[in-house]
Amino acid sequence: MNKNYPLLDSIKELKDFKKLPETDYPELIKEIREFIIEVVSKNGGHLASNLGVVELTIALHSVFTSPEDKIIWDVGHQCYTHKILTGRKDLFHTLRTFRGISGFPKKSESPHDVFETGHASTSISAGLGMAAARDISGSKGKIVAVIGDGALTGGMALEALNHTGHLGKDIILILNDNNMSISRNVGALSTYLSKLITTRSYQQLNKSAHMAIEKIPVLGKILIHFVQRIKKGMKALLFTTNLFTDFGFEYVGPVDGHNVHELILMLKKIKYLERPVVLHVSTRKGKGYTHAEFNPTQFHGIGAFSIIDGKVEKKNTITYTQAFSEFIVKLAEKDKNVVAISAAMTHGTGLDKFQNTYPGRFFDVGICEQHAVTFAAGLATGGLKPFVAIYSTFMQRAVDQVIHDVALQKLHVVFCMDRAGIVGNDGETHHGIFDIALFRGIPGITLLSPYNIAEMKAALRYAYEADGPVILRYPRGVCPSDSTYTGKPFIRGRGVFLSDRNGDVLLISTGSMVKNAIQAAQLLREENIFCDIYNLRFLKPIDISYLKEITSSYRYVLIIEDGVVENGIGEYIALNLIHISPGTLFDIMGIPDEFIPHGTQKELLSYCGLGADDIADRVKNNLKQKKTFTLVKNTP
Repeated sequence: MNKNYPLLDSIKELKDFKKLPETDYPELIKEIREFIIEVVSKNGGHLASNLGVVELTIALHSVFTSPEDKIIWDVGHQCYTHKILTGRKDLFHTLRTFRGISGFPKKSESPHDVFETGHASTSISAGLGMAAARDISGSKGKIVAVIGDGALTGGMALEALNHTGHLGKDIILILNDNNMSISRNVGALSTYLSKLITTRSYQQLNKSAHMAIEKIPVLGKILIHFVQRIKKGMKALLFTTNLFTDFGFEYVGPVDGHNVHELILMLKKIKYLERPVVLHVSTRKGKGYTHAEFNPTQFHGIGAFSIIDGKVEKKNTITYTQAFSEFIVKLAEKDKNVVAISAAMTHGTGLDKFQNTYPGRFFDVGICEQHAVTFAAGLATGGLKPFVAIYSTFMQRAVDQVIHDVALQKLHVVFCMDRAGIVGNDGETHHGIFDIALFRGIPGITLLSPYNIAEMKAALRYAYEADGPVILRYPRGVCPSDSTYTGKPFIRGRGVFLSDRNGDVLLISTGSMVKNAIQAAQLLREENIFCDIYNLRFLKPIDISYLKEITSSYRYVLIIEDGVVENGIGEYIALNLIHISPGTLFDIMGIPDEFIPHGTQKELLSYCGLGADDIADRVKNNLKQKKTFTLVKNTP
């Protein structure tokens, strides 16, 4: 590190932080912000969200005793200060690097990371489960779930709120509101009430009154119900939003999320409540770094950048996301029925240009992937042509909706699954490696995997003109611009050769793996092993008769995919062809049967044995050993 951080350097573990006087907190907050900015500027990461919760994290660890008290971070992309305070400061420079610490909570890293997260809206459900387990086992400790106003839009969070209020468990919900999506309470009276209900005397009086009323023969339960209705009515008058009180929570706030002393005071008070309570904290994303404050979307998840001007080095390349962004707008120009849907990832999926151009035909549904899919089904039923852009990892949440609400009804909805395959530094929770196995088995689905810019355009055109549901899966990163052999139109169920057909080895590859197959073929050519390359294009349907025809002349066929081998495209092809081409050696390379860690895409492809040199070595070894068909499950 280039800077000195006197207070921060003294914190080797959580107990060191606990020794600091509260008067040191303002300076510590300043050092933590500078430290996070320095590391993220080099490694990339989630900057704005982490800068917004520095005071809140310090207050939580000041009042509660982790890991006896369990702090659960919803999504987990705001846990950097938590990691720094809980013994990982000296490892923080390895953030999001291969074999370094994760950018999300990770149980294997620390007992203070009590629940692993990466997708939104899970914290309340997990926290309620922990609270129930605590009560059944007779153990101690508070349960604190930190959830943002964005994650609260997810249906799972609302389901958990309902159940939590019903059970009445002792759990604290911190609502980190950084976008003012929940309106403020009205006037001094509401502030007074918030303070009143957090006092021990009030809680004891409230508890004693309930016990006394319940003992009244016959009328006890009726009176309790009547009192509760009066309390709800009073709060409805005092609060402009009473969602939480209606669910059975005590509501406290809003509190200035950047006033650490006020946060500590309020947390100390609500710590003694023995039922569900919401502390509404108002924060600002990017706090303390001007560029992130004024552009929190850009600095939500960002690569390496210049601290001075906040700029990311621009590369003279086009990503798959950018290619999609350009072509979807062009489709919309020609057809007013084309509409686009995002699940709170407008910028990440490249739909911001569509939104700006056709705001009336764009819908951001929030972090609600399930709703996004069924909403699209409704749009399709109404005669529109919806394009739903959701990251592959988040589409996992909507498998049932794709089956039940779209495919079953044969509706023409196009799903554009960005970040398919290995995504890199965000790790296990974000890799898009399960989509092929999850969606291939759905009847009537068309699943496309374009390789380069020309194929992205052709795939979108094909999807637009198709009948029924269509899925495009494409990776994160640079979209190749070479157009050799790829100008041919899409023919249903068939791919295209990317080489002259003069080799005795055939490499069948999909999407992002085509590039590595091409590089492997070049390496093998230097050793007089000649390979042809066949780009599948279609992952479903696949014209098996055509595949039989084109593979029959090869003595070795290697199928390379960027999804899990189990139930993947390689299994399907090999099992269909091995019986009708017994003289041909079929082999498969793909993602091994494990959760893949974080690192660069290149490092992780090598870890999975899918680098160009790995492919070349596999071909050489199997040709040398003259193996018969095998279904290989890669082991790093």
